[in-house]
Amino acid sequence: MVIEDNGDGTGYGDAAEISATTSGASVSVNNPAIKPGEVAEVNVIPDQRSTNKILTININGDRNGFRQIETVDIEVIDWEDNLGELAADMRDNFVPWLATNYPELGIYSETEWIGTIVNPRILVVMHYMFYSESWELYVTWHVMIPPYDWTKIYIRPRFTDTRSTMAFEISSVQGEEEPQSIELPDWI
Repeated sequence: MVIEDNGDGTGYGDAAEISATTSGASVSVNNPAIKPGEVAEVNVIPDQRSTNKILTININGDRNGFRQIETVDIEVIDWEDNLGELAADMRDNFVPWLATNYPELGIYSETEWIGTIVNPRILVVMHYMFYSESWELYVTWHVMIPPYDWTKIYIRPRFTDTRSTMAFEISSVQGEEEPQSIELPDWI
């Protein structure tokens, strides 16, 4: 959601309260009181009974009596998350390099991450997302042999940006290539 003026000039700069509801899942909102330039994150954890169904998430923004509602549909599929360890290895290929070349990010080997699978139906390119206290780190990698065994990360500052602001690639993991900065693709 984007926080805007109410239209009558009142409320601009006041916090908007963000909430979300659905049936068949638990929903939480990180940073639920946002002002212009801030981002709230809505987390949805489906119940087992929602497997192979479409969940409709209603996201509400309330400020000074004005309400805006956004609706998002999420397909819940039955897929075991067996990628976490490999995804962490792919992420960790970047961490020492980021710590040395981008110390202002504060991403170090000690950074604690929570991970989740993303786009599980794609079998040649794997997708995984990690969250730290300050960052969302989206990892993709190509399951092939060198020199086609690339991995990429897309980094988003949590609570200030709605999309990634930096992207990096290792063109061959097994070839131990050095990470390089790349342009953010349009699909991010």
